[in-house]
Parts: sequence; C-alpha cells; structure tokens
Amino acid sequence: MDDRDPMIDEDRTEGSMKQAGGKMKEGAGALFGDEKMKREGQADQAEGKLQNTWGGMKDKAREMMDDEDRDMD
Repeated sequence: MDDRDPMIDEDRTEGSMKQAGGKMKEGAGALFGDEKMKREGQADQAEGKLQNTWGGMKDKAREMMDDEDRDMD
C-alpha cells in the first residue's frame, strides 16, 4: 500500500529533495573552497525550486478539476 498523500505531486517531493541536496552541496563547496561544487549546489537548488513549483501547479490544477467535478454532482 502506498502511504503518500495522493494530493501531493511527486514533482513537489522530488523538487524539495533536490533543493535540500543542493543546499548541502553548496555548503560543502563553500566549506572546502570548491567553487564548482558550490555552483552545482546552487544550480541543483534552482532546478529543485522549478520542479517543486511545477508540481504545485499540477496540484492546483488537479484540485480545481476535483472541485469542478464535485460541483457537477
């Protein structure tokens, strides 16, 4: 059985994980003086934010469709 909330899109979850990983990578890059790693971490964070936003938009669209279906009943 899948315990995930069906109302939360996978892109939101994956995006949040990517942001967190990017934050850690950026911090490690700063700690070790590795500019490439730091920039990769920043890029991962930006990618995660976009993915999370996309998932949120899909959640909102799904919610609106569900509301419309309920109104038709």
